[in-house]
Amino acid sequence: MVIKSIELMNYRNYRELHMDFDQGINVLYGDNAQGKTNILESIYVCATTKSHRGSKDREIIEFGEDESHIKMNLLKDGVPHRIDMHLKKNKPKGVAVNGIPIRRASELFGVINVVFFSPEDLNLIKNGPGERRRFIDLELCQLNKLYVHSLSQYNKIVLQRNKLLKDISFRPEYEEMLDIWDEQMISYGCEIIRVRRDFISQLNQLIQDIHFHLSGKREELVLRYFPNTSEDELGDALKKSRFQDKKQKTTLVGPHRDDIGFYVNKIDIRKFGSQGQQRTAALSLKLAEIELVKKLVRDYPVLLLDDVLSELDSDRQRHLLSGISHIQTIITCTGLDDFVSHSFQIDRIFKIINGTVEDGNS
Repeated sequence: MVIKSIELMNYRNYRELHMDFDQGINVLYGDNAQGKTNILESIYVCATTKSHRGSKDREIIEFGEDESHIKMNLLKDGVPHRIDMHLKKNKPKGVAVNGIPIRRASELFGVINVVFFSPEDLNLIKNGPGERRRFIDLELCQLNKLYVHSLSQYNKIVLQRNKLLKDISFRPEYEEMLDIWDEQMISYGCEIIRVRRDFISQLNQLIQDIHFHLSGKREELVLRYFPNTSEDELGDALKKSRFQDKKQKTTLVGPHRDDIGFYVNKIDIRKFGSQGQQRTAALSLKLAEIELVKKLVRDYPVLLLDDVLSELDSDRQRHLLSGISHIQTIITCTGLDDFVSHSFQIDRIFKIINGTVEDGNS
């Protein structure tokens, strides 16, 4: 799959923009705070309906405007597709695929797959478990439409259950309503745990060889999925935790508290690994993510690299860029020195200056 072009209107610091991309390596360079990341974000929003930053629609729309538009043209299996997205300040966004409006975000997933890699991802291992759950969810939501539904429903149920737990302190008779929410939590929660376990298992099959070569054939990386509770035990865990849930007025068990472990040569690198080991493992994870998408959808995703090269040493830069030369990649950076010094291939260059784009190939 290849993104041919993207058009923006009233998107962050872009009043109006049209960009045509090469199917190879596209580089967006310029000083910080000029709008490079905003372009990558708009592509991610168009592919997933969500900002990788977690921003709300109203935060994305240009200041002083009430709405924003994104239009993406792409090729998938040689067939042209168009995604139109209409962001509104006080209303739900509108989305159309090939001119046909869609009602649910899940209908968009799979039209195009993207993998986003930012400097924050290099800290994925040492940060809190919420970051690692977010990584799982962002990728699975692109790959599995049933997972999107299960996760959405589960999150709504947890919010409702937490509200009920707060209300029970004033209205004890409400406690019997917890059984209804628990039953639904079990149904959707078990599906989430099952899919996450399978996802980590498939990543493991790919990441070990990638990391072995990335570490100079010195290290073996293994991912471990740590569900807060298993599918079989979720119901009992909710019952056992109910007293404490009421006391703390929040739901303490379930897949919203899952985590992943990273083990290099059987050592937990979140606790005992060096920063270099953690960053190499994070890089291996992204490269494995690309290969997993290829395996499942039989096509490579589009890779979005947001100023990652400046955070990597020369060896890791070389491993990353040599590993992605065969897929469409859109890279942001502050300068072109790393590409020139390592003789890396660049197929199209754009210079970004304060919300304007200069095509270096024209």
